[in-house]
Amino acid sequence: MLTTAPELLARAGSDFLKHFAPFDRIEAEALAFVAQRAALGFHARGRTLLNPDMGQPRHLYIIRHGTVQVLQHVAGELSHLTLGPGACFPLDALLAQSPAAHTYIAQEDSFIYQLSADDFGQLLRISPVFHLFCTQHIAKLLGQARQQLQDAFAQRAAEQQTMTTPVGELLKRTPAWVSPDTTTQAALDQMAKLGIDCIAVCHADLQPVGMLTYGELLSRREPAAFDLAQPVAQIMRPAPCTLPASALAYDAALEMARRGVRHLLVTDTAGRLAGVLSEHDLFELQRIGLRQVRAGIEHATDIETLQQAALDIRQLALSLIAQGIGAEQLTRFISALNDALTQRIITLALTRHDLAGLDFAWLAFGSEGRHEQTLSTDQDNGLIFVRPESDDKDTSKLRLLAFARDVNQDLAACGFPLCKGNVMASNPELCLTPQQWRHRFGTWISEPDPQALLNASIFFDFRVLYGNASLGDHLRAWLNKTAKNNAAFRRMMAINALQVAPPLGRLRDFVVDDDGTLDLKKTGARLFVDAARIFALHTGVEASGTAQRLRQSAEKMGIPQTEVAAIVDGFHFIQSLRLRAQNLNTEHDAPGDNTLRPDTLNDLDRGILKEAFRQARKLQSRLRLDYQL
Repeated sequence: MLTTAPELLARAGSDFLKHFAPFDRIEAEALAFVAQRAALGFHARGRTLLNPDMGQPRHLYIIRHGTVQVLQHVAGELSHLTLGPGACFPLDALLAQSPAAHTYIAQEDSFIYQLSADDFGQLLRISPVFHLFCTQHIAKLLGQARQQLQDAFAQRAAEQQTMTTPVGELLKRTPAWVSPDTTTQAALDQMAKLGIDCIAVCHADLQPVGMLTYGELLSRREPAAFDLAQPVAQIMRPAPCTLPASALAYDAALEMARRGVRHLLVTDTAGRLAGVLSEHDLFELQRIGLRQVRAGIEHATDIETLQQAALDIRQLALSLIAQGIGAEQLTRFISALNDALTQRIITLALTRHDLAGLDFAWLAFGSEGRHEQTLSTDQDNGLIFVRPESDDKDTSKLRLLAFARDVNQDLAACGFPLCKGNVMASNPELCLTPQQWRHRFGTWISEPDPQALLNASIFFDFRVLYGNASLGDHLRAWLNKTAKNNAAFRRMMAINALQVAPPLGRLRDFVVDDDGTLDLKKTGARLFVDAARIFALHTGVEASGTAQRLRQSAEKMGIPQTEVAAIVDGFHFIQSLRLRAQNLNTEHDAPGDNTLRPDTLNDLDRGILKEAFRQARKLQSRLRLDYQL
């Protein structure tokens, strides 16, 4: 039977609590509040205090004397954890307002403080220290869970190298280098002696300044066209791409894909040459060569070749999924190669259309604009162009629209379906001058009806994929300034973002559709994407990616890094589930989608998904607070 502690017992409770975290450092007022409001109860050995079937917990428990056993299912196996004096539970369930994820049983006769859920909420409000403790607790849980997921999903032995291997571990020889004043002949002789096709050019302190490769020599000029006695500095590739030894193989692959190169220089913490990494080193980590995919794109002269390149991109992505590559890295990797594919399609289309003299840029919207493309994505694109002074009515626009129709059709042929909503550059409404785009965006901001808010969620996530990047930069700067100065518009965006709640149930883990599925895009990733967009517009952050927006906005908004890290982890876990689901569908020759049946997840994945949705709920709570909703 519970008895409220009188003043003397409250003082004793305070003396006890201040020996344990977080009560050892919370504010005096908050500590007194806990000691006065908590009730001390006796629980006999073997009594179940909490389990998932009991619904939402009504108390925070703090052990005064005795021990409590926690039974939890991890990766399908039952594990045991013992809590002793000073331990408090279940923080995660109280914060999420959902049933406890584990079973708690008194392991011996125990005295335990109980603080009501309402008082727990009040404690969060009056004590920043306690609030931070809870946030860090959740972040730690999510980080541990994400690591367990990657360990479980990787299909290879722990010692096998994958694309998450630091590049420093892939270096196989002492770095070969020459000084800038070395003759070209001497450099070539050294390369031949060592049996290598690339050599670094460094100063005496091993700071790289260039790179020399056989391939570049043969492609740039005829062998007889230059003097072998001239210093290598005159023919080397200056300012070579370098990566620190701590960078991942994934980072190296992405740089090679972006730059179209076959070698990278690896440096130590002081910036000195540590070695040369080649595409061959990466080939050993993946079945489909990155260079093969990139070369297939760069040298394509027809759509049929690009169709094969698109299939290779998907196969390479599936290989990386099987290796456990993180969702952020993988979606950026997919986007980078899809960018190269789109740019090649545009280049080929330009040979069939006369756009000489037109200053324009191809814009990517939506997930492509955020660098967050998955294996299942349609087209979202547009055009921005400067109308020449001599333009006769819409002549320039008509030329661009004809060009855009070809590009859209070619993209569709390569596996990027035409947008059902006609968000494509071939739509005359999306082929506009800078002034017209500003007017369009300005109208949505000043008159934010439901359609305008929907448009903002698509078009405000833009970037230039091809053409004059400054056109997009100027539009972004104008948009950020305009939206930052219009709190009413951002408030309407927040209201719209809150129309979809995380699918967490009070009695069940998840709220699912009639067919037992969740839409991980509409009720998962979107919650993070929408909030990040609003934060970016509020703080003037120019990044278009969700994770970058959250990290950069958090710094300007004073959100602790531990808190934003947990939120970003939650977003990436949902993204990883989307990629896994699309991977499985692809293996069965089905089109990838974003639906998931939670009952097919193991206990570990279910627990992580619940925590990811709790992070989404936390984001939405901040929106409600910021905009008083």
